[in-house]
Amino acid sequence: MNTISIDFQPFIDWDNSPFILFNPQGKILYLNNSAEILFGYVSKKELYDLALAYAPQSFGYKTTTMNLNYDTFSFYAVTVGYENEEQLSIRFYHAPRTKSTTPIEREKLATTDINLLLEANITLFKTKNNNNLQLLTDPDIPHFKIDQNQFSKLLRKVLESFFYSDSILITLKLLVGEHIIIEEKKVRVIQLSVKSDNRCIKSDQEIKNLSDQCHINCVLHTCYIKLEIPLIQ
Repeated sequence: MNTISIDFQPFIDWDNSPFILFNPQGKILYLNNSAEILFGYVSKKELYDLALAYAPQSFGYKTTTMNLNYDTFSFYAVTVGYENEEQLSIRFYHAPRTKSTTPIEREKLATTDINLLLEANITLFKTKNNNNLQLLTDPDIPHFKIDQNQFSKLLRKVLESFFYSDSILITLKLLVGEHIIIEEKKVRVIQLSVKSDNRCIKSDQEIKNLSDQCHINCVLHTCYIKLEIPLIQ
């Protein structure tokens, strides 16, 4: 086979799979763009310890299947390897997003300005309490189709779980490069994040059910809820 000299770093830089190269002391020698984003949700030590735990016993590479979740990141496997004693690499493989099992009832969907719908539900929420609430949104998010009644129910349940929180931060943004498969098509995704120091979890199952009905992936945490909303056109 003919071989030519190729600089593969740009391909790794923009690979969707996080890739990290450590030295023996756990210092990062290199990481790609996806790994840089991942470090916003997990510590360097935790990932270095993971690499050590699943490294092969001798030079080479080993792929291990496992379920890993860091906030909205979900992985189904990692490959760990080394060709010398000075560099240890780990690569993560994204778990495919789950396809919605609920049929889309398009007659119930209405073209919606998500910012206006969100602000209307926040206004209703604020009539019942005086939480310190901060809202950060992206005004350039395009209009898309959603079941406004079901989505408003979901929003109310999400906000109610923060009823006794001292302060609430709500952010709405487009997830660049992210998509979900609906009816065999790739659909862009926006993320609605509601955070505080704590929240009530008694309505979590209802939030999950409403999210599924709206074709929304929800991430539930003791201090936040994140909704990944498809931009159905």
